[in-house]
Amino acid sequence: MGLVDEAVDRLKEMLITGELGPGDRSPVEKGLAARLGVSRGTLREAVRTLSAMRVLNTRQGDGTCVTSLAPDMLLAGMGCVVDLRQDATVLQFCQVRRMPEPRAMALAAHRISEETLEELEQLLVDAEELVRQPEVDHTALVENDLRFHALVNEASGNPVLAAVVEGMSGGTTRARIWRGKTDAGAAERTVGEHRAILTALRARDADRAGLRAETHVVEVEDWLIEHLGGDATR
Repeated sequence: MGLVDEAVDRLKEMLITGELGPGDRSPVEKGLAARLGVSRGTLREAVRTLSAMRVLNTRQGDGTCVTSLAPDMLLAGMGCVVDLRQDATVLQFCQVRRMPEPRAMALAAHRISEETLEELEQLLVDAEELVRQPEVDHTALVENDLRFHALVNEASGNPVLAAVVEGMSGGTTRARIWRGKTDAGAAERTVGEHRAILTALRARDADRAGLRAETHVVEVEDWLIEHLGGDATR
């Protein structure tokens, strides 16, 4: 293990033990480097590493602070993998998404508020208007789709589960825009599937909400398998 890795581990230990917590300012660089037994250059590299992981946040003239350590912030990097690798990895993310998303939907069926149900209804009204247009704005439709799922995932009441699902879902955005442009009827089917999900949520039917969510993801998987060909199943 290199010196930078050791410094990263020692900084993480300070977080794990509670010596540093969300929002705390880190000790002065000179003293912290001496305490960790590393050079100030090595410490800066360690801080940069943890900043890239969204554990620390460094601002010019304002020092280094611990971030909120919120799950959605720490797990946000998952979707970046798909953005960087537009190949069969997209399908793999979609397959992984099929595991937690039905559970999030089922939890949301029990916990979702009437206010959130009304927000979802408005999103569906907006989406139905989009698909009726002569030229469908697929980017706007996918943004609507992402917002719909984000609200439901948040309503699950489990921020870690919501962050995992969001990471899986957000990374497939470009693939879904392309699907909407190349698959006639995909937009209408997506809106119809969202309507079925909302109906199950309104009924507080956890089993049906989970099944609707899984069907919704499988629909995207099928399209990816068809268009990625043999690469999709390797």
